[in-house]
Formats: sequence, C-alpha cells, structure tokens
Amino acid sequence: MIEHSCQATGGCLCGAVRYELSAGPVFTAICHCRNCQRQTGSAFSIVTGYPAAAYVQTGESSIFVDRGASGRPVERHFCGRCGSALLSRIEPLPELVLIKSGTLDDVAALDPVIEVFCASRMAFLPELPGTESFERSNV
Repeated sequence: MIEHSCQATGGCLCGAVRYELSAGPVFTAICHCRNCQRQTGSAFSIVTGYPAAAYVQTGESSIFVDRGASGRPVERHFCGRCGSALLSRIEPLPELVLIKSGTLDDVAALDPVIEVFCASRMAFLPELPGTESFERSNV
C-alpha cells in the first residue's frame, strides 16, 4: 500500500476543482508577462512550481493554450465554472506544474525568489527586494 503524504492543497473559487500536492514547492516566482497580466486581470501572476508527479486533481479543469514570448505553448488550466486560473504548464519545465499561488489553501509560507518578464512590469510596481529579476524569461 502506498502512503499519500499531502504537503499542500488548493482549489478554485467555487470548489468544483480541488488539488493536492504530495511534495513541497521547488520555487515561487512572479511573472509580469502581458499574458499573465491578462489572465489574472492584475499586475502580475504569482506561481509556485511543484513536481508534476506530485499533483493530483479532483474535478475537471478547462485548458487554454496560448504562446509565450518564445513562441512555445503555455497550457493555462482554469475552472470552467468560476473561471479561477489554477495552474500553467510550460514546455521548458515539463517536470513541473506552475500552481497559481492564490489558489493554495495556505499561502503563509510563500516567498518569491524570482521575477520574470520584468520588461512588462507595470510602472508603479517596485522590484521585490531579495528576488532575482529577468527582463524576459529565465528558461
């Protein structure tokens, strides 16, 4: 019998989609790209990378595939019922799921270490102290 050790849980606004993560986070990042700004309806997206093999979802999400600045596909998973953005999958990091950090049940330990697509950072936002910043992507 395999034991399932839950490290984190989360889900969408309406509760139709829930997930569990059986491993800890690899990193937390802030993305300032225009597509993340549009998807969140905000100034940026905060994502926490987890091993894809540790991700288990209940409920069905919808997927929108767009193209990143590199031209490679970005899978954007969201709840088809309430519209909550849940996670992204990107070709350069197939071993990870990039969880939209606001969907985590416990956000107390979030500590962004990197900011990407800073060239698109909204002018009123300062650089977050202690993060490594990139004008475009770092992957």
